[in-house]
Amino acid sequence: MEKITSLNDIEHIFFIGIAGSGMSALAQFLAGSGKTVSGSDRYFTEDGKNETQKKLEAEGIKCYPQNGSGINKKVQLIIVSTAVEDTVQEVVMAKELHIPIIKRSDLLALIAATKRTIAVGGTSGKSTTGGMLFQILKIAGYEPGIISGAGLVNIIREGKIGNAKVGKGEWLIIEADESDGSIVKYHPEIGLLLNIDKDHQEIMELMEIFSIFKENTTGKFIVNASNKLAKTLSSNSENDFSSDENVAGFKATDLVQSSMNINFKINNIPFHLKTIGKHNMENALAAASVASLIGIPLEQSAKGLKEYEGIYRRHQLLGEKKGIKVIDDYAHNPAKCAASIRACQPISPKVIAWFQPHGYGPTRFLKDDFIKEIAESLRPDDEIWMSEIFYAGGTAVKDISANDLIIEIRKLCKNAFFVEDRNNLLKELKTHFTDDCVLLLMGARDPELEFFSKNIYEQL
Repeated sequence: MEKITSLNDIEHIFFIGIAGSGMSALAQFLAGSGKTVSGSDRYFTEDGKNETQKKLEAEGIKCYPQNGSGINKKVQLIIVSTAVEDTVQEVVMAKELHIPIIKRSDLLALIAATKRTIAVGGTSGKSTTGGMLFQILKIAGYEPGIISGAGLVNIIREGKIGNAKVGKGEWLIIEADESDGSIVKYHPEIGLLLNIDKDHQEIMELMEIFSIFKENTTGKFIVNASNKLAKTLSSNSENDFSSDENVAGFKATDLVQSSMNINFKINNIPFHLKTIGKHNMENALAAASVASLIGIPLEQSAKGLKEYEGIYRRHQLLGEKKGIKVIDDYAHNPAKCAASIRACQPISPKVIAWFQPHGYGPTRFLKDDFIKEIAESLRPDDEIWMSEIFYAGGTAVKDISANDLIIEIRKLCKNAFFVEDRNNLLKELKTHFTDDCVLLLMGARDPELEFFSKNIYEQL
């Protein structure tokens, strides 16, 4: 990889795999900053344009199929994600043309170095907390920028993908991703650590990565003291926040959930959000704590969060039919799945949760944790359903099935069911519905999941 230290003299930038959430966010941010941006993706075809391609091109970003047709000598820099291998035709072409190639995370680090950056880290809640913080700063008049891994509903309403915004102000909010280790590349002015739970790596590896994140933070570093592992990395308890114990800094109390809304207090200031779950109270607590540290009073944060519309596919209510509320959620690791199920329980006496694991390696790595966390989250009338593991291609060893998880959860005397083909899910579920229940659909990485969830609701 070529060493690029600045984007000042670079005008034409090309993204390989531009449709990915992290890549599309960076592409839009650069296009909005005045750069000439183009890109390709394996999901783009000559036959027709998908929704992502249309929205990118509406931002002035030229899109190509992933066949090399977009690579030429005008391109000054190539961006690749960790999913793009060196054998991809376009990478080979770029090397032949001697065009510098850098990773997505290196580009984000270059952009972050030009702003007063708030980096949101943790194994869960980064997109939601970043979105909440963006809303608070926006309402407070700070005109922040954001580069997110998910679409903010209020930006999507503008006809955009929703995962990026170039702000006129000096602050930029980014997600610091631990899954590929890229979090260690950022040197934010404010570092925020939400939680540490087993996900892509073992706990010891995660602790090392987040410790470096703390060391690289140039200003204030704050943690969620409710999370035992995150608390061990605290640098100043007066800046920290918690929902479970007394802290010197910021404390959330008095959580009440009513249907699809939550009410609570932070340091005795009342907050109201149009979302659900204790974990979202903690996300809001994190966002308000950071905002307070940069000079925004808690009362103003409460005002901003009243207008927070949520993140796409994060406990998104698709609608209600026949007493069945259908909720679409991005939950994909054990802690997230359990939190998502629990967040739905105050809504109805029965939650029917469906989950599609992604990747044979990750599912194998987290098997015992999925079984334990999901089983513990289920009430006697609740159910967990799974379909077969989503496989995106590659050389993975297919030596585990989602049914292996279901069998073990059933042994713990929980209502657990396997439907191999998700297209048969609704047919199998019909006798399990009540006139007052939640159907929670969970999963990530599969680009068809949002359409699957919408189809389930439409066919109820």
